[in-house]
Amino acid sequence: MDPRSSVFGQQRMGVADQAQIDEGLRAYMLKVYNYMGSALLLSGIVAYAVAHTPALMNAIFGTPLMWVVMLAPLGMVFFLSARINKMSAGAAQATFWIFAALMGASLASIFVIYTQTSIVRVFMITSVTFGAMSLWGYTTKKDLSGMGSFLMMGLIGIIVASVVNMFLQSSMMMWMISVIGVLVFVGLTAYDTQKIKNNYLESDGTEVMGKKAIMGALTLYLDFINLFLMLLHLFGNRE
Repeated sequence: MDPRSSVFGQQRMGVADQAQIDEGLRAYMLKVYNYMGSALLLSGIVAYAVAHTPALMNAIFGTPLMWVVMLAPLGMVFFLSARINKMSAGAAQATFWIFAALMGASLASIFVIYTQTSIVRVFMITSVTFGAMSLWGYTTKKDLSGMGSFLMMGLIGIIVASVVNMFLQSSMMMWMISVIGVLVFVGLTAYDTQKIKNNYLESDGTEVMGKKAIMGALTLYLDFINLFLMLLHLFGNRE
């Protein structure tokens, strides 16, 4: 037997295996983006519906129920992150959609604060920025893992400063928080995209295509929403 034929056969098998991995990765990332896009659409529909229904706006934002609606999405993020390994795929999906709907209800107030035209404009800016950074995170050969701790420190700083500013009500501090927030969430978009990609390459395909795709979509959804809100603070026109 010609040893060259064995080498060529192994090379063909290697190419075939790599092609299968690439095809699986594309399908997985498409699933993640589909989940994320569907959640954004659901949140947008709920936000618009609540904002344009005075009875709902008064019931939510005119009563202590406002705090429940505002804090419930955060609670569901922690719940889903902690319990997803013990949940069925169906339960994880249901929790994800409920989270997106509650997030939409909490975002309804932006239609009262900002003009609809500026909301649409900032949403488009966010979409282009997010898309470009996510694409870079997916395609770059550079290891972005080193950015993780730095970005998380920035995120914690934003949260602390936002809580402090709830009492100070400083417009200058809010502007600084928004500028830093844009930089942090732009970086997180690329970092999280690469992390989601690497999770697929390092994990069992069946597991990843199920519940891990939902967690990937949740991560990118939060990056998008927070980037959108930071940009809206900077460029949104108030009513």
